[in-house]
Amino acid sequence: MRIFMHWDMEGVSGIFTREQVWYWEEGVRPEMAEEGKSLLIADVNSAVTAALEAGVDELIVCDTHHGGGNIVMDRMVADPRVTYLGKSRGYQDGKLRWMPGLDGSVDGFMLPGHHAMAGTSGAFLPHTWQLDWADFRIDGVSVGEMGIEACFAGHWDIPVIFAQGDDAACREAEGMFPGVVTACVKRAVTPERCEGLDPASAHRLTAEKIKHVIDRLRAGKCQPFQPELPITVAIRMTTAEKAEEAAKNPGVKRTDECTVECRVERHCDVVKWIVATGLD
Repeated sequence: MRIFMHWDMEGVSGIFTREQVWYWEEGVRPEMAEEGKSLLIADVNSAVTAALEAGVDELIVCDTHHGGGNIVMDRMVADPRVTYLGKSRGYQDGKLRWMPGLDGSVDGFMLPGHHAMAGTSGAFLPHTWQLDWADFRIDGVSVGEMGIEACFAGHWDIPVIFAQGDDAACREAEGMFPGVVTACVKRAVTPERCEGLDPASAHRLTAEKIKHVIDRLRAGKCQPFQPELPITVAIRMTTAEKAEEAAKNPGVKRTDECTVECRVERHCDVVKWIVATGLD
């Protein structure tokens, strides 16, 4: 069994403040940035250990937050069954692509450390990819980063099996991916502050959920996220200027002052039309 873990950071256990996770912003204290990254590394190591103990034969761990670069290789669980991708883009078969290693050989797709989509009430740091994207829709249905990433995985019929984050992110995943198992490790107090389980308790919960979902995957109880093709993808921007800029891309049309859309023929092209990130 081969599993792909696609990690974000806002939903990591023990991260309770904006400063710990949006570390590139002006005025962030270096020690808070380091604390956030250490919490991510601890979460990844705990989840990797749980997956291996559940019988996963091969595990690909992709660090995607802010493009990657958050995990430190010599601090990760060292096991020949685990491949760590330090960036969300890399080469496969000689081509630069998003999520290298995600292909037809993968049996299950995990979304740990994730957050709710832009505009979600009662969520910690809700957004969808870029802060100037106010709403992202696939065939008229609003989705967040989990939906975008799951759609990409759907190109290979890979089922979405697990998500971890705050309660809003978990509700979003459960409403979008039938059969998904979630681990809720915190809840928002304000959009920039949350509270939740201490890391040790969150690690135990996440490990239990991962072991459970591996059993569900073996039993064939998980499904891919595959909107019917072709799909219409639309983004409502926060400003008319951003929409005007986006509409310059090939095949993109502007449907109102702040919204652009494009029709794509493959699930793996869900964002390629707007940010040039995709399979090839």
